[in-house]
This record gives sequence, C-alpha cells and structure tokens, in this order.
Amino acid sequence: MDKVVSSAEEAVADIGDGASLAVGGFGLCGIPSVLIRALHEQGATDLELVSNNCGVDDWGMGILLADKKIRRIQASYVGENKEFERQYLSGELEVELTPQGSLAEKLRCGGSGIAGFYTLTGAGTQVAEGGLPLLHDADGRVVKTSPPKETKVFDVDGEPKTFVLEEAISCDFGLVRAWRGDRHGNLVFREAARNFNPVCAMAGRVTIAEVEELVEPGDLDPGDVHLPGIYVQRVVALTPEEVADKRIERRTVRPAATAPTADEQKEA
Repeated sequence: MDKVVSSAEEAVADIGDGASLAVGGFGLCGIPSVLIRALHEQGATDLELVSNNCGVDDWGMGILLADKKIRRIQASYVGENKEFERQYLSGELEVELTPQGSLAEKLRCGGSGIAGFYTLTGAGTQVAEGGLPLLHDADGRVVKTSPPKETKVFDVDGEPKTFVLEEAISCDFGLVRAWRGDRHGNLVFREAARNFNPVCAMAGRVTIAEVEELVEPGDLDPGDVHLPGIYVQRVVALTPEEVADKRIERRTVRPAATAPTADEQKEA
C-alpha cells in the first residue's frame, strides 16, 4: 500500500518513447513541474500529451516542447507559448483543440469506465462536422484534419437539439501535483490548483503524483480527500525548495501611487 518512491527520476523512469500522458494543471497553476523536469532529463520523446495547455516557453510542458519531445497534443488552450505556435504552423507538432469542458469530461470518463457522452458543445461547428486543422506541412499547408463526429438529436424540453458524441480519453500515464497526500495515494488539492489534476489522475493507467506535503495514512480527513488513492500508483514527496519553486504565468499589478508633495501633505 505504500506508494511513495524515492525520487521523481525513479517515478518517471519507465515512461517510454511514444507514451501518452494526461498532465494536470491550468496555465502554470498546479502543474507537476518536478515530474515534468525529471521526464525532460529522462529523455523520452514522441510523447502524446493531453492537458489543458502546454505551459510557457521556459516552464512546465514548454521545456518538453522546446526540445521537440512532444509529437502530439490535445488541449483546449494554446496561448502564451510562441514555440508552440511555431511548431504547429511549421508541421512539427500535431494539435487537436477540444472545448475545455468537453476535455475535462473526456478525461473523467476515461477514468470512470465510460466510453463517451453526448454534449451540445460544438454542435454545428467544425468540432462536430470535422475539418479542424490538426497538422500542417513545412510550408504551412494543412495535411491532416479532424474527422466528423457522430451526432444525435435529443428532445430537450420539447425542442429537438443536436448533440455531439465525445469519446473518453485514457492515457498511459497521468502526472499531477497535490497540496497534501498520504502514502496510500489519497490526495488533497489546494483551491484553484485542483483544476484539471483530478481528472488527469483518473485518466492515467499509471498515475504519478508529486505532493507538497506527505502525511501518514489516517492523517487526512476522508471528507477532505479530493482524489482517492485507487487512482494513484506512485507518490513523490517534494522538498521545501521544490515546493517553493513556482512561476506566475502573467503578473498584473497596479501602478504605484504617486507620493504627495510637501505642500499636499500640509494641506491634508
């Protein structure tokens, strides 16, 4: 039952070339940065990534992308990363864009044994009808597009509406980051860092969790557990330095207030 491994390097050692990965996080919030760095150093390539986004140019999945270790990515947002744009438009990277809610539910279904689901999202668009550009050639011409998806009309409040069939996603590995976790793999996520982490953990056949605080079994209140340990196979306890090493994707601050002059201070 003790799922703790000695290091991130040990945890990702068996991720091979061509593996598919479901990676938690949203922007740079809650990303498993230590496991990503260990995977980068391990050297696996031709990876197929499923994640909300792909980090930024020099952090998160961006470091895997920069060294061309990712062959394909399915995501809902690809901004903030110029190298991502360059590789996609030059034919070096296959990209499947998926509506954010649909992506989360596809991952959840993959971990729940559900083959797929019908949704209104994407009906009447290229998401359902096919034709979204997945891959370009070196000259920027589209050489691969998304296929059409099955649709079905359901009666909703007396009105016929078209729904799109979305199939579940399962991956070879899931990589996630948790605030607290025990040796059995039960995980608690902190506030917004919860994001895609639970569903990515569910979708991985082998899920590896890096935890900021490792506790003993029984220390977590069962009512506080966001993800049961049944979905987690390996746990990596982070050092204080690794916990503190976090990035802010985009910092926005207000201009500093102008200090009052001496005359203004007297008037006040």
